[in-house]
Amino acid sequence: MRLMIFVSHEIRLKMCASRTPAEWDETFELFVDMTLGYMALNMGQRYLNRVERLPMHTSIRTGHQYMLELLNQHPDRMFNKIRMYRPYFEMLIQVLRQQTTLQNSRYLTLEEQVMIFVYVISQKATNRMAMEDWQHSGSTISVVFTRICKAIASLSQTFIKPPNFDAIPDEIRWNPKYYPYFQNCVGAIDGTHIAAHAPADVANNFRGRKSTVTSNMLAICSFDMLFTYVVTGWEGAVHDSRVLTTQLEDPTSGFPHPPSGKYYLVDSGYSNKPGFLAPFRNVPYHLRDARRRAGGINGPTELFNYRHASLRNCIERCFGVLKERFPILRYMTNFSLIRQREIAMCCCVLHNFIRLHNRGDPLFDRYGVDVVMPPSDSDSDDDAPSSSGTARDQGANSRNDNNFANDMRDRIMFEMYLNYN
Repeated sequence: MRLMIFVSHEIRLKMCASRTPAEWDETFELFVDMTLGYMALNMGQRYLNRVERLPMHTSIRTGHQYMLELLNQHPDRMFNKIRMYRPYFEMLIQVLRQQTTLQNSRYLTLEEQVMIFVYVISQKATNRMAMEDWQHSGSTISVVFTRICKAIASLSQTFIKPPNFDAIPDEIRWNPKYYPYFQNCVGAIDGTHIAAHAPADVANNFRGRKSTVTSNMLAICSFDMLFTYVVTGWEGAVHDSRVLTTQLEDPTSGFPHPPSGKYYLVDSGYSNKPGFLAPFRNVPYHLRDARRRAGGINGPTELFNYRHASLRNCIERCFGVLKERFPILRYMTNFSLIRQREIAMCCCVLHNFIRLHNRGDPLFDRYGVDVVMPPSDSDSDDDAPSSSGTARDQGANSRNDNNFANDMRDRIMFEMYLNYN
């Protein structure tokens, strides 16, 4: 290239120095010949250096054949791959056909599309891993994932429903540890952090106490381990109580406010107020702490906290099942923030779908009622400011409401302790 520039420069100088038209024409013809020769040489070099494109996804086993293998061979093989057994996978396909606009595409059946999506969130698989396993291009995997993600997220109102405020949960009614003390309890609330990818300019907003980039998810669950309300996408630096306060004050949030006299169980990261029953502070609370003590229960406040933690532990077990079934919540790949919120919602929808249709699911059995789950990675430490994000609770009416809630908690505590002895 440098030689060509030098020769062209010399020819231009020679053309300028030409005194007669004949000399000028001769020099111009030389310049044209040199230019055409260089172009021919360059094109020939590119042809010699060209690497022919080779077909990449040429495995004998196509994605459709892989899906048929999982469906028709040992059931545990399918469960290990997508965390779901065949009968419930087929139920899911039927629901998606009936309640969404999803259909077979030109080259992929709906079954294969859904299995690719569930495979990715169950195996925290990257796009390249999915390309290799399902023998499709990266663009096809991306399009299929986005389409199925939006469709399943749209089913949130179908499968994540508010609790029945009029009924006493069976887990309370038939357990003398909880009945009649918690007969007005309708569920448990807590937040959990899920892995996130955030742009550099807002990444600090998503860094929690552990300096990792996460998003905060607030959830309510029944004692049957069903999510009854979920909000996703909050920055990891936001405290749980602020998320709850914002949802309570937003009339469009769809938060299921408990009627008068009913309440949710919350941990010490929240205020004790009407509708939300918190444990006593500065008293041992977590189940593992109470069971580790050799002296057992010591006083009415410890007894209340112990049974409160035992009943509220259902939300920790829900989070445990959710994150074990869908490891993408622990190792989120590089999706947009909107897509990450949809993925978390999809996981909760599938959690409820499986719980409703398969009571014998191995993961739910593993996290049964006798399992003591440690507190989730939420902002629920005893030294966390319970009034964080609740400065509006300083009025006289709020103080009266809080006093009423404290009196109710005291009545439950003393009635429980009298029957305990």
